[in-house]
Amino acid sequence: MDFDFSDDQEHLREAVGRWVEKAYTFDRRRAATAAGGFDRGTYGELAELGLTGLCVPDAHGGMGMGAVESMVIMEQLGRGLVLEPLGQTLVASTVLAHCASADVQAEWLPRIASGEALVVLAHQERQARYALEKCVAKATPAQDGWTVSATKNMVPAGDQADAWLVPAMVDDAGTARMGLFLVARDATGASTQGHLCQDGSRAATVTLVNSPATLVSTDGLAALQLGVDVGLAALCAEAVGVMDATVAYTVDYMNTRKQFGVAIASFQALRHRMADVKMQLELARSMSYYATLKLGAPAAERSLALSRAKVQLGQSMRFVGQQCVQLHGGIGVTDEYVVSHCFKKLTQLEMTLGDTLHHLGQVSDRMGETAGVFA
Repeated sequence: MDFDFSDDQEHLREAVGRWVEKAYTFDRRRAATAAGGFDRGTYGELAELGLTGLCVPDAHGGMGMGAVESMVIMEQLGRGLVLEPLGQTLVASTVLAHCASADVQAEWLPRIASGEALVVLAHQERQARYALEKCVAKATPAQDGWTVSATKNMVPAGDQADAWLVPAMVDDAGTARMGLFLVARDATGASTQGHLCQDGSRAATVTLVNSPATLVSTDGLAALQLGVDVGLAALCAEAVGVMDATVAYTVDYMNTRKQFGVAIASFQALRHRMADVKMQLELARSMSYYATLKLGAPAAERSLALSRAKVQLGQSMRFVGQQCVQLHGGIGVTDEYVVSHCFKKLTQLEMTLGDTLHHLGQVSDRMGETAGVFA
């Protein structure tokens, strides 16, 4: 299989990498966190680069690109620890492009592509524990559409978004089924409570009380699973970028920090630890590629592949983060030093869209009776 990137993909990588290096400095990131964890101006710069329209079809003003290009840019954004949730934009544009009606696409996809509208997935409920099928939100038919009542937690930039994609249960002839709805932030009965996350980004609790909503898909569980899988692939790529940066900072520190008159990078025991760190990073990179390439597979195969990838990424993120902080010593956990922020980011990514144990359970449940060396 050919894993070489095309010239267009390499140019995209270089363009985003230059923006991260020159425009998104560590000081700018810290200022954004101090100001609330989301900067609309920064999101606008991502839009000017064309990134918000990456997965929006050409007919709606987007770039019409796909999963590999998304992986390329999310890696670069991960290197810079970028706070703005571009991964959510990739999720929303993909779900709307595949599941929404032509009218809904025409209304929202051009606004997403231009950066005018930020649409995020609001699916997490406190009692669900990552299980997508567990949903207590309710949708009710109304004269001019639908209304939704729900409380959704940990919605990325939820109080800054212009609309949310909300799964809710619909009573269909006495049988409850899940639908996926789009709710505008200015809808009647919609309220938010924003807060900072441990990595410096912003999230919110979104509460809807009989809020007007637009139906996106009657098969809400399938549409939600697609969105989560796209989000997981973007998360895996972002995590690889964060780990790349973490390892680079650690190597630079070890080549600079001296003990007994020599750089600690010369100590064999520490070199062996860095070799183990590098191995985990490359395992994570391989599984990120695997996750991206499986996004076009049938739904069951796709979801299993993404769970497999998240298991490896979770293990790698924990190992790389912990080892690199330990190799730094006390400075590795200070707020003034960038590696502590890398560690926080990796810790949060490990728990986002299902932690390692959750996805290990998903893989285990789907192994079937033929699994094992004696099959």
